[in-house]
Amino acid sequence: MDIGSVVQGSESAFPKSEYDGRVARARQRLAAAELDVMVVTGPENIFYLTGQQTPGYYTFQALVLPVEGDPVFVIRQLEYFNFIANTFIADAAIYQDGEDPVGFLTKVIRDKGLAGKRVAIDKRGWFLPIAVYEALQAELGTIGDAAGIVEALRAIKSPLELEKLDHAAAYVDAGMKAGLAAVKVGATENDLVAAMMGAAIAAGSEYMGMEPLVSSGPRSGVPHGTWKRRRIEAGDPAFLEMAACHDRYHAALMRSAWLGAPPAVASDMMKACQDALAAALDEIRPGVACEVPHLACQAVIDKAGYTDAFRKRLGYSVGISFAPDWGEGAILNLNKGVKTELQPGMAFHLPPALRIYGRFTVGVSETIVVTQTGHRVLGTIDRALLQVA
Repeated sequence: MDIGSVVQGSESAFPKSEYDGRVARARQRLAAAELDVMVVTGPENIFYLTGQQTPGYYTFQALVLPVEGDPVFVIRQLEYFNFIANTFIADAAIYQDGEDPVGFLTKVIRDKGLAGKRVAIDKRGWFLPIAVYEALQAELGTIGDAAGIVEALRAIKSPLELEKLDHAAAYVDAGMKAGLAAVKVGATENDLVAAMMGAAIAAGSEYMGMEPLVSSGPRSGVPHGTWKRRRIEAGDPAFLEMAACHDRYHAALMRSAWLGAPPAVASDMMKACQDALAAALDEIRPGVACEVPHLACQAVIDKAGYTDAFRKRLGYSVGISFAPDWGEGAILNLNKGVKTELQPGMAFHLPPALRIYGRFTVGVSETIVVTQTGHRVLGTIDRALLQVA
């Protein structure tokens, strides 16, 4: 197919050598799992291995990665040109609208001589419909599980990946500063989000994996509330959380504000969140189990008497994300029972929040990177509860 003036790899997030190393490590893990070929359908794993990114991942795409031999990418014709711009992969199998993409994929696998090999797919992938899996199974027989093959590699970021996170953190700082500055009597939740997204995008952010979580007044007492035109009144709380993105790498931030003097219980809850975050950060260093920072956070909250208001994980891995999430919680969490040890290059968002349901939420967060000796906080926004006169 004539690609016109589209230059191979011209919009790639990384140099070819970065992807070559990732693919080599993925193949080593495949071989160790006694698998011959992996079919990758998740947009995050596809991006990690190839650089391919498109908002059009709602249509079928798949990377066929054998342990030996060249990979081939199955892609919709309309997406072929950004595939050329974003990747250094030479072999693309292009299907047309109206064709059955799964039947097309199985034909590619057969044509490559991979049918009858030990084929695996990520059975936990969000973008693997049951019908697709059943169709593959009907055509190819037993399908192995490649869940975790790529995710284990994504958990530890390379220096080039950490640079992307630093950029994303700068963007989210800009967005949060603008959002907090917009908190005032008479402003709407939409005004806050418009300021947040406008500033983050003006600073450099691309489209985010999930929308900001912004709510005010009693609405803020419902977890994961989004803006809904409500006008802020005197005495209201305002809750702001958002992420920003650089080359699909996300950093996130949470802050809280109050119009006037907050009630004593809200101030006490906010102090508990701040102290819990500080206690958790004190535990983050290489060799420490992922549950340790969570337990330190939980101990502070328990001592403050708010156990019932904190029944969730402390934090989750961040890095590559596409909608519907800005995190990598499917890869690694900071939570009770998670014994995986922290390693340099891991990155997390830690958002302790407390609430009285239907009244208010307060919380504070940081995105951090594990270093050789401890951790590095990426944000610069003051953690105090903002009181707006």
